[in-house]
Amino acid sequence: MTSPAPEDVFGIWHESLLRVRYAETDKMGIVYYANYLVWFEIGRTEYCRARGFSYRDMEEDDESFLVVAESYCRYKAPCYYDDELIIRTHVTELRRRSVRFGYEIVRAADGQVVAEGETGHVVTDTNGRVRSIPDHFAQGLLAAPIQKPHLPGAVVPSETAPE
Repeated sequence: MTSPAPEDVFGIWHESLLRVRYAETDKMGIVYYANYLVWFEIGRTEYCRARGFSYRDMEEDDESFLVVAESYCRYKAPCYYDDELIIRTHVTELRRRSVRFGYEIVRAADGQVVAEGETGHVVTDTNGRVRSIPDHFAQGLLAAPIQKPHLPGAVVPSETAPE
């Protein structure tokens, strides 16, 4: 059952800024591929924080855990040490027991989308059994951000999610 939220809620991106660290690159000076999944997690975490809650709140208050069930990443251009990147995150689907996030990683200097992807999560209890997302967290995922991030001078593609 998909949430009854208006469709435009799913098109709202949250943006997080990061700079590529030397340790995230390989011998050729290019970002190692697995780091993009770590950056997706940063985007997801900041998306939730911008809506007034954290993973820790879900775990401690409701014994609910967002477990990654699948991930996908398409690499479109390389990133290098000291590149400033914008992680764009949005909810693409919210069901009673699962949630999907979409991502774009954009090089701030030129607006180039360097990677895009998606993660699918199921909600479990402390014993690993699938359970429903507590209502207040589901509503938080669909809410407008409490505060918009400040990204000075960033060049990014349009504010709406891809079709």
